[in-house]
Amino acid sequence: MTRTTARFVRLAGGLIAGTAVLSGCSGGSMGNMDMDSSAESSASQSAEFNDADVAFAQGMIVHHQGALEMADMVAGRSEDARVIDLAGRIQAAQDPEIESMTGWLEDWGQPTSAGESGSMGGMDDMGGMDDMGGMDMSEEAMSGLEGSSGREFDRMWLEMMTEHHRGAVEMSQTEIADGQNADAVALAEQIVKSQNAEIEEMLNLLSQFGG
Repeated sequence: MTRTTARFVRLAGGLIAGTAVLSGCSGGSMGNMDMDSSAESSASQSAEFNDADVAFAQGMIVHHQGALEMADMVAGRSEDARVIDLAGRIQAAQDPEIESMTGWLEDWGQPTSAGESGSMGGMDDMGGMDDMGGMDMSEEAMSGLEGSSGREFDRMWLEMMTEHHRGAVEMSQTEIADGQNADAVALAEQIVKSQNAEIEEMLNLLSQFGG
């Protein structure tokens, strides 16, 4: 092998090695870029929302607060272990859901209450606050519930909570049809499933109470 040929071989080997190193670096960099892009895409999707999502979260927070108020009345008034148990389950389920929806609205830069923005915002997509099922319980009805006890309380409470749950199911079905945010739609689907089951449970109890 001549000196010139040897120099050429060493040069070619160096170029091949350099290319391999660059190729390895490039592959690792592209892999990281793919992972970063995937994470950003996932975060972007979770942040996507529309007026129906806002209306659902704002309206359901208020709706859940009404259910929690009714659940709080059970202690000291109901003597039926099944009603007491159901009220406890409603509290355990809906408190965390309120926290989740409040967090979403904050992340979306939206008020946690439709009234805070000075308008109903996306609430029109759900027929307006006044049309929400279970939201029109009068003060007289709530006062009557508060002033009752025992079997009378249980019957009234089950009737009112059944209607309240039906309103939540209706609101959730609207979100499933019109919402964009995956988390909000998933919660709506869960509410439909769980509250329909509780409606059946309450109707069964009412049949035993003669309601």
